[in-house]
Amino acid sequence: MDPHRALKYARTHRATFVSELKEFLRFRTVSSEPEYANDLKKCAHWLANHLQHIGLERVKVIPTKGHPIVYAAWQRTPARPTVLIYGHYDVLPGEPVREWRTPPFNPTILDGNLHGRGASDDKGQLFSHIKAIESYLSTGRALPVNVKCIFEGEEEIGSPHLTSFIVRNKRALRADAAVISDTRMLASDRPAISYAQRGGLRAELEVKGPPHELHSGNFGGAVHNPLQALCEIIARLHDAHGRVAIPGFYDDVRHWGEEERVFMERTGPSDDQILQDAKVEQGWGESGFSLYERTTTRPALTLNGMAGGHHGAGAKSIIPARAIAKLSFRLVPNQDPQKIAQLFRDHIEHVTPPAVRSSARTFSPIRPALVDRNHPAVRAAAFAYKKGFGAFPVFLRSGGSIPVVTTFQEVLGCPAVLMGFGLPEDHIHGPNEKFYLPNFYNAIATSIWYLAVAAKLRTAERMEKQTKWQSS
Repeated sequence: MDPHRALKYARTHRATFVSELKEFLRFRTVSSEPEYANDLKKCAHWLANHLQHIGLERVKVIPTKGHPIVYAAWQRTPARPTVLIYGHYDVLPGEPVREWRTPPFNPTILDGNLHGRGASDDKGQLFSHIKAIESYLSTGRALPVNVKCIFEGEEEIGSPHLTSFIVRNKRALRADAAVISDTRMLASDRPAISYAQRGGLRAELEVKGPPHELHSGNFGGAVHNPLQALCEIIARLHDAHGRVAIPGFYDDVRHWGEEERVFMERTGPSDDQILQDAKVEQGWGESGFSLYERTTTRPALTLNGMAGGHHGAGAKSIIPARAIAKLSFRLVPNQDPQKIAQLFRDHIEHVTPPAVRSSARTFSPIRPALVDRNHPAVRAAAFAYKKGFGAFPVFLRSGGSIPVVTTFQEVLGCPAVLMGFGLPEDHIHGPNEKFYLPNFYNAIATSIWYLAVAAKLRTAERMEKQTKWQSS
């Protein structure tokens, strides 16, 4: 199949593609909030109908105990490789809404960017591949390779039902490569392929004191305040140098040699770039490592939120009955999320003041992932980026976590190709999330080229194996 015809179709249909992406973004697919469950179902069916409309087959909306999985395929050339395309249609909440320039679920174009929750993470990046598939099927009625699509609605809550789905359907989901576009580039003219993902673990910590709120005049100074106790516990999670203070936390952390550190310094963002992206003046954290290393090869524990006591207008002189905190770990090879969970719970029990009661809950464990930079499927992505963006990509580590990466590699035995199209300034997970429209167009072109080059994957793998055998 000639990619040039598909590329021409994509160029002439840009306005339509953006209009359809806007429609996709209007769904309030917040997976963490039960009130939006119906919105996720509606979005899943909209997505399935769209996939069927562009020519994909075997389209299904598969229910889970949580939110649906959307599956589609095109398998008409058994002798050719199969590319599995993954993405997620769920998003994080839009709050605080008052900090958005435009409403989070009313997609708006400003200064060449499409603003809206999910624009970059991950609806816009996911949609790039859908439009590449459409561009082929609308011009040649065929794809260069076989394609399978898995689009889930639970990535932002740790993909609790995806692994079991993949395990149950292991044979049906077999592929030569799994393409995931849920990461970012260095800049619009500096594409990047992610070759490492940190793992993750989420936690909730609750501290209880009296059975109900108490008058602070009658009991202040005599009864320990659960909110204050929670602050004391949180303060003992890090030491004065920014290291996590949980005993045993660093025992299994893999240490990287000088060669890898030099490679990261040469290809990754500088401290100044990271601070500029965050719009802060000074860094923080574990000494002896660059900010890029701290956010990729080193683990972290982050306090995501706290609640307790009175936080409305005016004053209320009380001692609250309870307080809660939400936290998240970012883990690195060779840390085990289950082991870290137990260390965390043990530490919380040890540092809880005796006058209050604490309970710690951990969930959404994600193992760290590494990708072979030299695999033919990854090299094909590098070529596609050169054609789509006009520049070869750099290889970056990512500080984020994508649960499905290790699942694809370990359960399906296929390499994960992390082709990111977002930008550091896209404000994912925060107010004013956006997707730079030139990146959207170039991402479609890159995906078109990737599908063309992926047609030769099996030949490239055979040649690589033969070369290794001859040299051994």
